[in-house]
Amino acid sequence: MNSILKKRVLIPVIAVMFLIVGSSFKSDFFEIAKQIEIFTTLFKELNMNYVDETNPAELMDTAIKNMLDDLDPYTKFLNEQDVEEYRINNAGEYSGIGATVRSYKDRLLIIEPYKDYPADKAGLKAGDEIIKIGDISVSDFDDNASELLKGANNTSVAVTYKRQGETKTTTITRAAVEVDAVPFYNMVDDKTGYIVLAKFNEKASGQTKDALIDLKGKGAEKIILDLRGNPGGLLSEAINVTNLFVPKGELIVTTKSKVKKFNREYKTKNKAVDTDIPLVVLVNGSSASASEIVSGSLQDLDRAVVMGARSFGKGLVQRPMKLTYGTQLKVTISRYFTPSGRCIQSLDYWNRDENNNAVRNTDFNEFKTRNGRKVQDGGGVLPDIEITAVKANPLTTALLNNNVIFDYATDYYYKNKLENLSSFNFTDGDFQKFKAFVSISDFTFETKTEKILKEAMTNREEVIFNEAIEMDFKTLLADIEDSKTTALETHQKEIQNKLEDEIVKRYFYRDGLYNYYLTNDDAILAATELLGNTVKYQDILQ
Repeated sequence: MNSILKKRVLIPVIAVMFLIVGSSFKSDFFEIAKQIEIFTTLFKELNMNYVDETNPAELMDTAIKNMLDDLDPYTKFLNEQDVEEYRINNAGEYSGIGATVRSYKDRLLIIEPYKDYPADKAGLKAGDEIIKIGDISVSDFDDNASELLKGANNTSVAVTYKRQGETKTTTITRAAVEVDAVPFYNMVDDKTGYIVLAKFNEKASGQTKDALIDLKGKGAEKIILDLRGNPGGLLSEAINVTNLFVPKGELIVTTKSKVKKFNREYKTKNKAVDTDIPLVVLVNGSSASASEIVSGSLQDLDRAVVMGARSFGKGLVQRPMKLTYGTQLKVTISRYFTPSGRCIQSLDYWNRDENNNAVRNTDFNEFKTRNGRKVQDGGGVLPDIEITAVKANPLTTALLNNNVIFDYATDYYYKNKLENLSSFNFTDGDFQKFKAFVSISDFTFETKTEKILKEAMTNREEVIFNEAIEMDFKTLLADIEDSKTTALETHQKEIQNKLEDEIVKRYFYRDGLYNYYLTNDDAILAATELLGNTVKYQDILQ
């Protein structure tokens, strides 16, 4: 056995030994050792004796993923490629084409090219379907074909794509791409500043601080911090962002774990930029993790009024643990608690229903903010003021997830010229065209009621389930299907907001969208109005 082979055998053995030794103080030591031995012998016998050739790496990958699926969606095995992506997400910079790309089985879809980055300079637009990269057809590539778009700065890649039924080609020269944590900030009016914090990477607190200082220099006496759609990121950056508005020494987060060393209190360490400036924080159902730490702690400390819709509800903390061969385990190590003592985790992954789905918390406990206001745990951060237009509903979510709104925006872009943002006006007539677009699309949407009715028809008891009852069921299902057109009108406001967002980005990029928000977004308008009413603002916090 050569030295390299010895090392390959020795490293897993040592890793297993460390796992066993490290767990020796636990009551289940024997069970862990037993299961490791069973799996090792099974894996060896399977690969040696299976009738066809096996792929040990793929088998192990599947085994690991299935094992972790029984825990929570945030505990993940990261291969070397995943580790690099994780590092890039935290660092906020990478080399590539500068676009959001979604991968499908036989194509790649450009979702959003970033202004003045390689994909944009090469002429690619949202809605373009990449079918070939270099000499490789996307449909023939087994793995995620978007990996073929990555590469070092100043290297080029030829792509073939479809746009509105026409096949085109272009060459993209890759470059460094900066991922800003704060992609936009500006004045809403002469006294109100607006900051978009889109993610909590390593730039989050620094860029938020720079934006806050610049806005104050422009006359801002009130601030709106927009965390809508922010999925979270680094815990340390959440502490530092909160620290911009609260003094040094404030408790922001407590983490609790079964492992003693992960039980910690996180307090602010720096001098704040401004502890008095009136502050509104905007959240929605996509504001998660670090976003909820910031919004929840500022709410608990009565430092800000939170507005919008209930946040996502992720109260779990992950840490990457280094494994062998450059891989890592990103594992949930603890739950976090806001200053009032609440954990906002909404899904219970350890008590699942009969379909193995995590159960949503419904029993909320009350806690009190510093001023004695009542707040709840267990279901995300509930805003002090809810804004209906910000709330998600199943129909709008389904239209987004099935790319119906995205596809309509693509169709709109190529049928309508728009020279400047001020002339954009999405009319009722445009919405009627959208309804017609939905009716001829292959969009399907199953309501909870439909699902229950279909299950009842499938599991019917023959003794009492006769033809007349079955006909009534089918009639009811048909009526529900017809009512879906009406539902589009019922939720027109929410759906139209999403349509406007997608359409504006097509013409004026994300900067244009944020500028559009300043005068058209319901949440920003409501926040500006509240900040303009000092008495009402103070009453809420008291």
